[in-house]
Amino acid sequence: MTELLKVQGLCASYGSIQVLHGVDLAVSAGGVSALLGANGAGKTTTLRAISGMLKGTGEISLSGNNIIGLSSDRVARLGVAHVPEGRGTFAGLSTEENLRCGAISRNDRAEIQADMERMYELFPRLSERRNQQAGTLSGGEQQMLAIARALMLRPKLVILDEPSFGLAPIIVHEMFKTLRRINEEQHVGLLIVEQNAHLALELADYAYVLEMGRVVTSGPAVDLRGDESIKNAYLGQ
Repeated sequence: MTELLKVQGLCASYGSIQVLHGVDLAVSAGGVSALLGANGAGKTTTLRAISGMLKGTGEISLSGNNIIGLSSDRVARLGVAHVPEGRGTFAGLSTEENLRCGAISRNDRAEIQADMERMYELFPRLSERRNQQAGTLSGGEQQMLAIARALMLRPKLVILDEPSFGLAPIIVHEMFKTLRRINEEQHVGLLIVEQNAHLALELADYAYVLEMGRVVTSGPAVDLRGDESIKNAYLGQ
């Protein structure tokens, strides 16, 4: 299958402390890849390097074009939307204003409005709160807004960092159902870092396990779900 994202030999540091030591991973076109690992393994650093928030070395290829070294805004304009841990909505703006910010690089007004209505259809709670300040939304609603705002970019790839963190189980399951729908209907590639390994491996078609800044295991998600070492380390079995 065609690769949308291909990362090879990715290294990254914070000052003198090297965190990533030659990470290799990929997301197929229209596919879902999960990145698993313990706290401090380098998962968030990997996402930051891909989105241009952190400088790295190696190769990061998006649709065949090397994007490593580009600024985060240029990476976004090329089709990578980053939903960081902690949601990152603009608290003082309304739900609708946040969505419009997601389309700030676009100038197709009619299509932007159509996409906003599409977001309200995907996330009905946001429709009910379109004029409400984002900072007053519940945690689950803010996470939905962060995902919807990312989709307003019309990205090729969405990378999500711990989207279920701090949310009630019923909200998490609802959100993952929506992510699957987005992937299947819009053919948007997803790269997801997720503490809930069960859900991540159910959503993903391929998965990688990161330890100390290195990929130590990778394979089809269905195979990793049945791997005893993965079960013991991440699935609580």
